[in-house]
Amino acid sequence: MPVRIDHTVTSGTFSLDGQTFDVDNNVWVIGDDTECVVLDAPHDVDAIRTVIGDRTVQAIIATHAHDDHVRMAPALADATGAPVLLHPADRVLWDQVHPGRPPEGELADGQRIAVAGVTLQVLHTPGHSPGACCLYAADLGVVFTGDTLFAGGPGATGRSYSDFGTIVTSIQERLLGLPAATVVHTGHGDSTTVGAEASQLDEWLARGH
Repeated sequence: MPVRIDHTVTSGTFSLDGQTFDVDNNVWVIGDDTECVVLDAPHDVDAIRTVIGDRTVQAIIATHAHDDHVRMAPALADATGAPVLLHPADRVLWDQVHPGRPPEGELADGQRIAVAGVTLQVLHTPGHSPGACCLYAADLGVVFTGDTLFAGGPGATGRSYSDFGTIVTSIQERLLGLPAATVVHTGHGDSTTVGAEASQLDEWLARGH
């Protein structure tokens, strides 16, 4: 039964530091006809469940805990019976969104999550947030980068719990060493490749914040 990557986009808001912005979020679902994992649960449980269908959800993996990535995570967990997994360094952000409702499990650097015959390797990539993580599926030639790396450069670092130097280091050390042809599926916007983003590194560093 072949593994596949399904995708939907949900629309809503992102709020932090007393400001709110309209955003469109990518939701990625990796699996086969029987089981899957969900990366992020932003704004619309019904839209995500439509992509899931009648499959068993093994886990809801939060790439990080900004509210536009985890707002519906507990509701999706309740609907599917799947645990929410989050790197513990992002609990400070999670608890602002879901006080009193901790995630069911933790992500750790190097952790391997098996689904539908493939493995997702957790890469801890702090910078956009302390616990930001990417998921690398070597068998599929794909890395899911959340808000760490976009088409055109690093994720934003102008808000609390973020740091530009840290995110650039994460990208250099954890992502740009992947094969150049690796497809980068992001938390917002279009996909890209590792090679396309590696060629822009000097521009990122010159641009700074």
